[in-house]
Amino acid sequence: MSDVIQQHGNPQTLGSWPGGDGGGGNWPRYPRLYDAIPASGPTAGGNTVLLTGSGLQGTTLVTFGGVPATIVAQDPNGNSVTVLAPAHAAGTVQVVATTPQGNSNPISYTYTFTPPTGPTVTALVPNTGSSAGGTAFAIVGSNLTGATVTFNGVAALGVSINAAGTVLTGTTPPGPVGNVPVVVTTPAGTTTVAGGFTYTAPPPVATSVSPSSGSTAGGTGFVITGSNLNGASVTFNGVAATGVSVNASGTALVGFTPAGALGNVPVVVTTPAGSATVPGGYTYTAPPLPVVTLLSPPSGSAAGGTAFVITGSNLNGASVTFNGVAATGVSVNAAGTALIGFTPAAPLGNVPVVVTTVAGSALVGGGYTYV
Repeated sequence: MSDVIQQHGNPQTLGSWPGGDGGGGNWPRYPRLYDAIPASGPTAGGNTVLLTGSGLQGTTLVTFGGVPATIVAQDPNGNSVTVLAPAHAAGTVQVVATTPQGNSNPISYTYTFTPPTGPTVTALVPNTGSSAGGTAFAIVGSNLTGATVTFNGVAALGVSINAAGTVLTGTTPPGPVGNVPVVVTTPAGTTTVAGGFTYTAPPPVATSVSPSSGSTAGGTGFVITGSNLNGASVTFNGVAATGVSVNASGTALVGFTPAGALGNVPVVVTTPAGSATVPGGYTYTAPPLPVVTLLSPPSGSAAGGTAFVITGSNLNGASVTFNGVAATGVSVNAAGTALIGFTPAAPLGNVPVVVTTVAGSALVGGGYTYV
């Protein structure tokens, strides 16, 4: 038989096939390809291509320019094979199918280069967080596969992206207080997240106050340790401490207690970022009684105006009377160990001298003699 079958310009002579003599024998179904649908695709491959033809039963291999494709489906009648195109450089290549009967005729398929699409971002949640970093966030958008993220130029941590490239998660790095740019970068391009991210000062952390107790009279020096204490104020039972100062690192705060009632009271540290209560609070105790060890000189003019010095301890805030009349110009040193003043006028003779503080009174031994 000299008949010739013309398929896409590829002649095949029936008479060259075994059994092709027209005698009614069963001819082997040699594979033939008609079309590739679609006939072109991206250089990245992975797209579905339907190959139509005949005699394609049992196709074991399909190549695009010599590169094997992935066979995903076959028509049991041998009229088509469905494959996933492999990646290939741009240009036109030949597609060949292979069955147990041999190789098919080649058909053309064209690879086209499509520039990858850059990332897009529709939302950043949340868009605020602590300047200490560690805030978990999610970026929602598209084309996020392979992305990295920076906050104010510093890479985010623990970045993960879903398979569809639509959701990116991670945790923020530390950053300065205020609004900073957030930039998402993929091999295809870069985009800046609208609105950026606002870093807020972290709330204060107070771990201890030392000493944890002191006089109800107040004025006891204290130290609060912790973190993020910059700009803090402190209250004891709602009353502000005085002389408050914080070190540069925000880890230590010093000051003086206000006066307070006997017992345990809450201590609260407050910054613009929030408040923290010191564990255990602070216990106000009764102030120590004044102690007098010496009055010098022990005598002076009945007209008064004699300068005197009383030495002892716990004299802070003290007043002094001579025979019940208050001395003038009274002053006490910071340590509470020395009190000075001037005697009032009084009748001749020895009179009692009493030192009084908020904690109580002390009688000066030997009194004072007016001469």
